[in-house]
Amino acid sequence: MTIIEKIDSVANGNYNVDLMTDILKDTSEENDKYLFEKSAEICAKTYQDGVFIRGIIEMSNICVKDCDYCGIRKSNTESERYRMEPDEIVALAHGAYNMGYRTLVLQCGEEPYYDDKLADILRRIKEDLDMAITLSVGEKPEALYKEWKEAGADRFLLRIETTNEELFASLHPDGDLQNRIKCLYTLKKLGYEAGTGIMIGLPNQTEESIAKDILFFRELDADMIGMGPFIAHHQTPLKGNPSTTFDYVLKVVALTRLVNPTANIPATTSMGTLKPGGREEALAIGANVIMPNYTPQSFRKHYQLYDNKICVNEGSEDCRGCIDVQAKKAGKKIIIDKGFRKK
Repeated sequence: MTIIEKIDSVANGNYNVDLMTDILKDTSEENDKYLFEKSAEICAKTYQDGVFIRGIIEMSNICVKDCDYCGIRKSNTESERYRMEPDEIVALAHGAYNMGYRTLVLQCGEEPYYDDKLADILRRIKEDLDMAITLSVGEKPEALYKEWKEAGADRFLLRIETTNEELFASLHPDGDLQNRIKCLYTLKKLGYEAGTGIMIGLPNQTEESIAKDILFFRELDADMIGMGPFIAHHQTPLKGNPSTTFDYVLKVVALTRLVNPTANIPATTSMGTLKPGGREEALAIGANVIMPNYTPQSFRKHYQLYDNKICVNEGSEDCRGCIDVQAKKAGKKIIIDKGFRKK
């Protein structure tokens, strides 16, 4: 089979790891162009030219985990730590709503501080505002996930970064891949829209392992799949490791769209960091979500997961204004909507 035939086979439902690996290994620009056209076509069948937006509030950069790639890992003693209080988070939710957001992402490092506070925060936001709320606060007991769901949480984002046991262990000295997978299935069971994702271009990552990651998204029936390039942070053990090419990142996004045709797939900030205009290119080939930062400027510069993160010196109004331009450049338009997955 030619690569074009393999792309067609995957697009027609033959979700075969060997075929997917061959597509990722291929270096032909002509074949890539065909892949991108196919992924854009598949995205348009479900979402037409619409782009959903989610406003991210980075509540805290305090983390008890020590992931080797992450700038807010607990061992980074040079990171200036902060933590928002519930009243501030609720006030930010009101501001985001007034700016046109209908989905919030409440995100923080993995720590227990918000465990007994999130339910009240969720109820307060939901009582006043007709918004969908995504949580991204890490691995927690099922009882907490259930409490937050009952308090109003709609979605949960728990990136897995890789499903390869050996690679996961090398990156997460205090992590447990099987527990993370268990958490994702628990979230699905409880009725959340469950999101996950990977980093593309990690040291020692292979095309085959990425193909298996993409198949895992399919097996989980992931509602959202957030992916982006590995970009090293200078205060982590992986400092100095190079990023992959932007074209390869696009390839992974496009192949993920073929295998997960109705999932919400963001054009991530890290894509825009790796290449100016990267988010627009991702939207053009099959991504359908943008997640602008709604964190106050005084805090966002301290939520540095990787070096040279874009938009840290902009205000929330600037970020909201940019996204309409980004969507238009990609031939798409922003939809003011809660943005649930269309199955």
